[in-house]
Amino acid sequence: MEDEQKKWLYWAIPVVVAVAIGAALYYGRSHRQAEQAKQAPAVAVPEATTPAAEPPIRNPVAETPPPKPLPPLADSDPSLQESLSGVFGRALEPFLVPKNIVRHTVVTIDNLPRKKTAVQMWPVKPIGGEVLAKGDGEEMTLDASNYARYEPVIKIVQNMDTSQVATLYKQYYPLFQEAYVSLGYPDGYFNDRLVEVIDHLLATPDVPGPIKLKRPSVNFEFADAELEGLSSGQKLLIRMGSANAAIVKGKLRELRGAIAKQDAATSR
Repeated sequence: MEDEQKKWLYWAIPVVVAVAIGAALYYGRSHRQAEQAKQAPAVAVPEATTPAAEPPIRNPVAETPPPKPLPPLADSDPSLQESLSGVFGRALEPFLVPKNIVRHTVVTIDNLPRKKTAVQMWPVKPIGGEVLAKGDGEEMTLDASNYARYEPVIKIVQNMDTSQVATLYKQYYPLFQEAYVSLGYPDGYFNDRLVEVIDHLLATPDVPGPIKLKRPSVNFEFADAELEGLSSGQKLLIRMGSANAAIVKGKLRELRGAIAKQDAATSR
């Protein structure tokens, strides 16, 4: 769900080609200077290299001016909250963390393909309740009743108008891009990263269940080493249950179709 706010850039198309550096050659030297040069030990002169071009934008979008000037990133929460209310009504309010919304969204999206995400940086509140398991020992499985905990959020996702979300993302894109650059990606493009993350989440295996668990310490883990080795975002999709994950994936595909220039088969 975090994956929603994604795309459309006010892309200022990057500078693509660097100019080759030319070396000035001097002629007309005296005969004596030429003789001295012949006798001097040869020194290898490194070849001039062409500066690397900035990475190309793989998924650019046509810009859409916002209805009013955007606020500075640090002051964007009230404006973005108001805009989100125009898309979701009040349905999102119980789940939204109304502080640093843009920054936290960017951080969370960037971290979803990694092993861990910082819960304190999520733009939405974690799903409440404890993970419930059935059985014990090697027969322990994830209780299907856990999936119901996600239903209020899944309902919001299911009823979401993807085109409205896309328009909102497009209008606020300069702030998402600014936040992404501030993470340490001076040459990065947030929309490209977003498409990569969507593709990563869509590649999550479907695990209809029962899903075996183990509990080596306080927290539960997937008993299947391959599942436990998945990213934090993919494991979240599995934990919410196959039916809920299918709904989320369906909306991610819609969003990807709106923000990506390349299809899934050719995107990197």
